[in-house]
Amino acid sequence: MIERAVAADAGEILTLQRAAYLSEAQLYGDPYIPPLVESLEQIRKVIETAVVLKTLDGGRIVGAVRGQLSGTTCLVGRLVVVPDKQGQGLGTALLRALHEAVPEATAFDLFTGHLSGPNLTLYRRLGYRETSRERMDDHLTLVHLRRLPDRSPPQ
Repeated sequence: MIERAVAADAGEILTLQRAAYLSEAQLYGDPYIPPLVESLEQIRKVIETAVVLKTLDGGRIVGAVRGQLSGTTCLVGRLVVVPDKQGQGLGTALLRALHEAVPEATAFDLFTGHLSGPNLTLYRRLGYRETSRERMDDHLTLVHLRRLPDRSPPQ
C-alpha cells in the first residue's frame, strides 16, 4: 500500500533512509552523504512542504520517495527501500505512484551517483534519460536524469 507520508512518519522515514543509504556511503567511501546527515526536523519539513509517499508492509514503512515541484518540473529525491525488501519492485511502484501523484509536472528530474548501477538501471527502465554528469570530487560524479510524462502537457 502506497500513501502520503505525514509528519509523524518522519522518524521512521529517517531510520529507513539511513539504512537504505548506508550501502551508497560505503560504495563512495563517504559517511557524510546528505541522506545520512539529514535531520529529523529537515525530514519533517519536507513531508509538510513536498509530496512524500511511503509504502507499508503491515504497519512498517518499507519504502519512501519525495517529489518537490520547481516550476513545472518535479524534483525527485530520496527513493529508499529497506535493505531486506530491495529488488522486489517497491522502488518501481513508489516512482510510478509519484509520477501519478504530481500530474501537473511536465518533467521529473533526479540524480544518482555514477557507481550506483542498480539505481541507474531502475531509472532507465522507467523512462528516465541521462541529461548530464556533474563531477563532485575524485570519487563521485552525479548522473542527472529526466523523465517526460507519458502524456502531453495540458494546453
